Amino acid sequence: MLYWQLRKHSLYDIAHAIMDIPLNNLVYAVLAAAGGYIALSFYDYLALRYVGQNKKVSWWKWMLAGIIGFAISNNAGHAVISGGSIRYRLYTRWRIRAGDIVKMLTFSGFTYFLGSVAIVIMGYFMIPHGLFEESTAASVSVHALFIFCVAALGAYFAMTFLFQKKNIKIFELNFKIPSTGIAVTQTLLGASDIVLDGLVLYFCMAHFISVPFSTFIGIFAIAKVAGVFSQVPGGIGVFETIFMIALPEMDNPAVLFGALLAYRIIYYLLPLIVASGLFFIYERWLRNRMKRWLEEAKALAAKVPHIPLPKLPIRKKS
Repeated sequence: MLYWQLRKHSLYDIAHAIMDIPLNNLVYAVLAAAGGYIALSFYDYLALRYVGQNKKVSWWKWMLAGIIGFAISNNAGHAVISGGSIRYRLYTRWRIRAGDIVKMLTFSGFTYFLGSVAIVIMGYFMIPHGLFEESTAASVSVHALFIFCVAALGAYFAMTFLFQKKNIKIFELNFKIPSTGIAVTQTLLGASDIVLDGLVLYFCMAHFISVPFSTFIGIFAIAKVAGVFSQVPGGIGVFETIFMIALPEMDNPAVLFGALLAYRIIYYLLPLIVASGLFFIYERWLRNRMKRWLEEAKALAAKVPHIPLPKLPIRKKS
Protein backbone atom coordinates (compact mmCIF):
# COMPACT_ATOMS: atom_id res chain seq x y z
CA MET A 1 0.00 0.00 0.00
CA LEU A 2 2.83 2.40 0.86
CA TYR A 3 4.64 1.57 -2.38
CA TRP A 4 1.46 2.22 -4.37
CA GLN A 5 0.97 5.59 -2.64
CA LEU A 6 4.60 6.66 -3.25
CA ARG A 7 5.26 5.00 -6.61
CA LYS A 8 5.55 8.35 -8.46
CA HIS A 9 8.07 9.85 -6.02
CA SER A 10 11.79 9.26 -5.53
CA LEU A 11 13.81 8.95 -2.33
CA TYR A 12 15.15 12.43 -3.10
CA ASP A 13 11.59 13.84 -2.86
CA ILE A 14 11.13 12.24 0.56
CA ALA A 15 14.55 13.41 1.83
CA HIS A 16 13.82 16.92 0.53
CA ALA A 17 10.51 16.92 2.43
CA ILE A 18 12.31 16.07 5.67
CA MET A 19 14.85 18.86 5.12
CA ASP A 20 12.01 21.35 4.52
CA ILE A 21 10.62 20.94 8.06
CA PRO A 22 11.37 24.21 9.93
CA LEU A 23 13.94 24.00 12.72
CA ASN A 24 11.48 25.44 15.27
CA ASN A 25 9.03 22.65 14.51
CA LEU A 26 11.74 20.04 14.97
CA VAL A 27 12.70 21.55 18.35
CA TYR A 28 9.05 21.50 19.48
CA ALA A 29 8.76 17.89 18.30
CA VAL A 30 11.85 16.89 20.31
CA LEU A 31 10.46 18.61 23.43
CA ALA A 32 7.11 16.84 22.95
CA ALA A 33 8.93 13.50 22.60
CA ALA A 34 10.86 14.17 25.83
CA GLY A 35 7.59 14.98 27.59
CA GLY A 36 6.02 11.84 26.17
CA TYR A 37 8.74 9.58 27.55
CA ILE A 38 8.57 11.28 30.95
CA ALA A 39 4.82 10.56 30.92
CA LEU A 40 5.58 6.95 29.96
CA SER A 41 7.91 6.61 32.95
CA PHE A 42 4.97 7.44 35.24
CA TYR A 43 3.40 4.17 34.06
CA ASP A 44 6.05 2.46 36.19
CA TYR A 45 5.34 4.67 39.21
CA LEU A 46 1.61 3.97 38.99
CA ALA A 47 2.34 0.25 38.60
CA LEU A 48 4.65 0.32 41.64
CA ARG A 49 1.85 1.93 43.65
CA TYR A 50 -0.51 -0.79 42.45
CA VAL A 51 1.74 -3.54 43.85
CA GLY A 52 2.56 -1.51 46.98
CA GLN A 53 6.29 -1.14 46.26
CA ASN A 54 6.49 2.56 45.33
CA LYS A 55 8.31 3.48 48.57
CA LYS A 56 11.02 0.89 47.95
CA VAL A 57 12.17 2.34 44.61
CA SER A 58 13.45 5.95 44.38
CA TRP A 59 12.12 8.28 41.70
CA TRP A 60 15.17 8.20 39.41
CA LYS A 61 15.08 4.40 39.31
CA TRP A 62 11.49 4.04 38.13
CA MET A 63 12.01 6.88 35.64
CA LEU A 64 15.13 5.12 34.31
CA ALA A 65 13.32 1.79 34.03
CA GLY A 66 10.30 3.38 32.35
CA ILE A 67 12.23 5.40 29.77
CA ILE A 68 14.61 2.55 28.85
CA GLY A 69 11.86 -0.07 28.82
CA PHE A 70 9.49 1.92 26.59
CA ALA A 71 12.25 3.16 24.27
CA ILE A 72 13.19 -0.46 23.55
CA SER A 73 9.66 -1.90 23.40
CA ASN A 74 8.43 0.91 21.10
CA ASN A 75 11.06 -0.10 18.55
CA ALA A 76 11.14 -3.86 19.06
CA GLY A 77 7.42 -4.51 19.54
CA HIS A 78 6.05 -7.23 21.87
CA ALA A 79 6.36 -4.93 24.91
CA VAL A 80 5.91 -7.73 27.45
CA ILE A 81 9.01 -9.52 26.17
CA SER A 82 11.28 -6.64 25.10
CA GLY A 83 10.44 -3.98 27.70
CA GLY A 84 9.59 -6.64 30.27
CA SER A 85 13.04 -8.21 30.14
CA ILE A 86 14.67 -4.82 30.78
CA ARG A 87 12.38 -4.17 33.73
CA TYR A 88 13.01 -7.63 35.13
CA ARG A 89 16.77 -7.03 35.03
CA LEU A 90 16.46 -3.65 36.75
CA TYR A 91 13.69 -4.23 39.27
CA THR A 92 15.05 -7.53 40.57
CA ARG A 93 18.24 -5.63 41.48
CA TRP A 94 16.06 -3.20 43.40
CA ARG A 95 14.52 -6.08 45.43
CA ILE A 96 11.18 -6.27 43.60
CA ARG A 97 9.86 -9.81 43.34
CA ALA A 98 9.29 -11.42 39.95
CA GLY A 99 5.58 -11.86 40.66
CA ASP A 100 5.18 -8.16 41.37
CA ILE A 101 7.03 -7.31 38.13
CA VAL A 102 4.53 -9.42 36.17
CA LYS A 103 1.68 -7.54 37.88
CA MET A 104 3.35 -4.22 37.04
CA LEU A 105 3.68 -5.13 33.35
CA THR A 106 0.03 -6.20 33.22
CA PHE A 107 -1.11 -3.01 34.97
CA SER A 108 0.99 -0.80 32.64
CA GLY A 109 -0.48 -2.60 29.63
CA PHE A 110 -3.99 -1.76 30.84
CA THR A 111 -2.93 1.87 31.42
CA TYR A 112 -1.83 2.23 27.81
CA PHE A 113 -4.92 0.38 26.61
CA LEU A 114 -7.30 2.64 28.57
CA GLY A 115 -5.63 5.79 27.28
CA SER A 116 -5.74 4.49 23.73
CA VAL A 117 -9.41 3.55 23.77
CA ALA A 118 -10.35 6.88 25.38
CA ILE A 119 -8.53 8.82 22.63
CA VAL A 120 -10.04 6.60 19.90
CA ILE A 121 -13.55 7.21 21.27
CA MET A 122 -13.01 10.98 21.33
CA GLY A 123 -11.26 10.90 17.97
CA TYR A 124 -14.17 9.01 16.39
CA PHE A 125 -16.40 12.05 16.96
CA MET A 126 -13.68 14.57 16.02
CA ILE A 127 -12.66 13.26 12.59
CA PRO A 128 -14.87 13.71 9.51
CA HIS A 129 -16.23 10.26 8.68
CA GLY A 130 -15.80 10.97 4.98
CA LEU A 131 -12.02 10.54 5.36
CA PHE A 132 -12.31 6.76 5.09
CA GLU A 133 -15.22 6.49 2.64
CA GLU A 134 -12.94 5.73 -0.30
CA SER A 135 -11.78 2.52 1.41
CA THR A 136 -14.64 0.24 2.49
CA ALA A 137 -12.31 -1.93 4.58
CA ALA A 138 -10.91 1.10 6.40
CA SER A 139 -14.40 2.51 7.05
CA VAL A 140 -15.69 -0.80 8.47
CA SER A 141 -12.55 -1.21 10.57
CA VAL A 142 -12.89 2.28 12.08
CA HIS A 143 -16.52 1.67 13.09
CA ALA A 144 -15.68 -1.76 14.50
CA LEU A 145 -12.74 -0.29 16.44
CA PHE A 146 -15.01 2.38 17.95
CA ILE A 147 -17.58 -0.20 19.11
CA PHE A 148 -14.84 -2.38 20.59
CA CYS A 149 -13.27 0.57 22.45
CA VAL A 150 -16.60 1.69 23.96
CA ALA A 151 -17.36 -1.85 25.11
CA ALA A 152 -13.86 -2.38 26.55
CA LEU A 153 -13.76 0.94 28.42
CA GLY A 154 -17.25 0.42 29.81
CA ALA A 155 -16.44 -3.14 30.93
CA TYR A 156 -13.24 -2.06 32.71
CA PHE A 157 -14.91 0.75 34.66
CA ALA A 158 -17.87 -1.48 35.51
CA MET A 159 -15.45 -4.08 36.87
CA THR A 160 -13.63 -1.51 39.03
CA PHE A 161 -16.98 -0.28 40.41
CA LEU A 162 -18.67 -3.64 41.04
CA PHE A 163 -15.69 -5.76 42.12
CA GLN A 164 -13.49 -3.16 43.81
CA LYS A 165 -10.71 -4.57 46.06
CA LYS A 166 -11.45 -8.15 44.99
CA ASN A 167 -8.77 -10.42 43.54
CA ILE A 168 -8.49 -12.38 40.33
CA LYS A 169 -6.17 -15.38 40.60
CA ILE A 170 -4.23 -16.32 37.47
CA PHE A 171 -1.99 -19.33 38.06
CA GLU A 172 -0.14 -18.42 41.29
CA LEU A 173 -0.61 -14.64 41.06
CA ASN A 174 -3.40 -12.64 42.67
CA PHE A 175 -4.31 -9.51 40.70
CA LYS A 176 -6.17 -6.95 42.80
CA ILE A 177 -8.90 -5.13 40.89
CA PRO A 178 -8.06 -1.40 41.09
CA SER A 179 -10.48 1.22 42.34
CA THR A 180 -12.43 3.45 39.99
CA GLY A 181 -10.21 6.38 40.99
CA ILE A 182 -7.09 4.52 39.91
CA ALA A 183 -8.82 3.55 36.64
CA VAL A 184 -9.52 7.25 35.97
CA THR A 185 -5.84 8.05 36.68
CA GLN A 186 -4.77 5.27 34.30
CA THR A 187 -7.03 6.66 31.56
CA LEU A 188 -5.81 10.24 31.98
CA LEU A 189 -2.15 9.19 32.06
CA GLY A 190 -2.51 6.98 29.00
CA ALA A 191 -4.37 9.71 27.10
CA SER A 192 -1.73 12.32 28.04
CA ASP A 193 1.02 10.05 26.73
CA ILE A 194 -0.77 9.58 23.39
CA VAL A 195 -1.47 13.32 23.00
CA LEU A 196 2.23 14.13 23.58
CA ASP A 197 3.15 11.36 21.13
CA GLY A 198 0.76 12.86 18.59
CA LEU A 199 2.23 16.34 19.06
CA VAL A 200 5.58 15.05 17.80
CA LEU A 201 4.06 14.11 14.44
CA TYR A 202 1.81 17.19 14.39
CA PHE A 203 4.81 19.52 14.65
CA CYS A 204 6.58 17.58 11.88
CA MET A 205 3.69 17.86 9.42
CA ALA A 206 2.10 21.21 10.46
CA HIS A 207 4.29 23.10 7.96
CA PHE A 208 2.95 21.09 5.00
CA ILE A 209 -0.71 20.47 5.75
CA SER A 210 -3.33 22.37 7.66
CA VAL A 211 -5.37 19.87 9.68
CA PRO A 212 -7.18 20.85 12.90
CA PHE A 213 -5.50 19.21 15.88
CA SER A 214 -8.81 17.67 16.96
CA THR A 215 -9.09 15.88 13.59
CA PHE A 216 -5.41 14.99 13.56
CA ILE A 217 -5.36 13.40 17.04
CA GLY A 218 -8.35 11.22 16.12
CA ILE A 219 -6.57 9.88 13.01
CA PHE A 220 -3.37 9.51 15.02
CA ALA A 221 -5.04 7.46 17.77
CA ILE A 222 -6.72 5.12 15.29
CA ALA A 223 -3.45 4.64 13.39
CA LYS A 224 -1.49 4.13 16.62
CA VAL A 225 -3.89 1.55 18.06
CA ALA A 226 -4.01 -0.31 14.73
CA GLY A 227 -0.21 -0.40 14.72
CA VAL A 228 -0.11 -1.78 18.28
CA PHE A 229 -2.71 -4.44 17.52
CA SER A 230 -0.78 -5.49 14.42
CA GLN A 231 2.19 -6.48 16.69
CA VAL A 232 4.55 -5.13 14.00
CA PRO A 233 7.54 -3.44 15.72
CA GLY A 234 6.58 0.22 16.11
CA GLY A 235 3.50 -0.43 13.93
CA ILE A 236 5.77 0.41 11.00
CA GLY A 237 3.92 0.37 7.68
CA VAL A 238 0.49 -0.02 9.28
CA PHE A 239 0.68 3.39 10.97
CA GLU A 240 1.90 5.17 7.82
CA THR A 241 -0.64 3.47 5.56
CA ILE A 242 -3.61 4.68 7.63
CA PHE A 243 -2.35 8.26 7.41
CA MET A 244 -1.84 7.96 3.67
CA ILE A 245 -5.43 6.70 3.28
CA ALA A 246 -6.93 9.27 5.66
CA LEU A 247 -5.25 12.22 3.92
CA PRO A 248 -5.48 11.35 0.21
CA GLU A 249 -6.11 14.94 -0.89
CA MET A 250 -2.47 15.90 -0.51
CA ASP A 251 -0.90 16.84 -3.85
CA ASN A 252 2.47 15.41 -2.81
CA PRO A 253 2.28 12.26 -0.65
CA ALA A 254 6.08 12.30 -0.38
CA VAL A 255 5.78 15.38 1.84
CA LEU A 256 3.49 13.56 4.28
CA PHE A 257 5.71 10.49 4.21
CA GLY A 258 8.76 12.67 4.90
CA ALA A 259 7.01 14.08 7.98
CA LEU A 260 6.18 10.54 9.09
CA LEU A 261 9.85 9.53 8.72
CA ALA A 262 10.94 12.58 10.74
CA TYR A 263 8.45 11.51 13.42
CA ARG A 264 9.97 8.01 13.43
CA ILE A 265 13.46 9.42 13.88
CA ILE A 266 12.47 11.78 16.71
CA TYR A 267 10.09 9.56 18.68
CA TYR A 268 11.61 6.13 18.04
CA LEU A 269 15.23 6.26 16.90
CA LEU A 270 16.61 9.11 19.06
CA PRO A 271 15.05 7.83 22.33
CA LEU A 272 16.39 4.35 21.54
CA ILE A 273 19.91 5.76 21.17
CA VAL A 274 19.59 7.81 24.39
CA ALA A 275 18.05 4.90 26.34
CA SER A 276 20.72 2.46 25.14
CA GLY A 277 23.39 4.93 26.28
CA LEU A 278 21.72 5.34 29.68
CA PHE A 279 21.46 1.57 30.08
CA PHE A 280 25.12 1.09 29.17
CA ILE A 281 26.22 3.84 31.59
CA TYR A 282 24.12 2.38 34.41
CA GLU A 283 25.41 -1.16 33.83
CA ARG A 284 29.00 0.15 33.73
CA TRP A 285 28.52 2.16 36.91
CA LEU A 286 26.94 -0.81 38.68
CA ARG A 287 29.77 -3.14 37.61
CA ASN A 288 32.42 -0.69 38.83
CA ARG A 289 30.60 -0.29 42.14
CA MET A 290 30.42 -4.07 42.61
CA LYS A 291 34.17 -4.32 41.89
CA ARG A 292 34.83 -1.61 44.49
CA TRP A 293 32.69 -3.44 47.04
CA LEU A 294 34.57 -6.67 46.33
CA GLU A 295 37.95 -4.97 46.77
CA GLU A 296 36.81 -3.39 50.04
CA ALA A 297 35.56 -6.75 51.27
CA LYS A 298 38.90 -8.37 50.42
CA ALA A 299 40.77 -5.57 52.21
CA LEU A 300 38.64 -6.02 55.32
CA ALA A 301 39.08 -9.79 55.20
CA ALA A 302 42.86 -9.35 55.04
CA LYS A 303 42.83 -7.28 58.24
CA VAL A 304 40.98 -9.96 60.21
CA PRO A 305 43.52 -12.01 62.21
CA HIS A 306 43.75 -15.62 61.20
CA ILE A 307 42.55 -17.94 63.97
CA PRO A 308 43.57 -21.56 63.46
CA LEU A 309 40.81 -24.07 63.93
CA PRO A 310 41.30 -26.59 66.73
CA LYS A 311 42.13 -30.08 65.68
CA LEU A 312 39.40 -32.55 66.47
CA PRO A 313 40.39 -35.94 67.85
CA ILE A 314 40.05 -38.76 65.37
CA ARG A 315 38.22 -41.78 66.75
CA LYS A 316 39.78 -45.04 65.73
CA LYS A 317 37.56 -47.83 64.61
CA SER A 318 37.59 -50.77 66.95
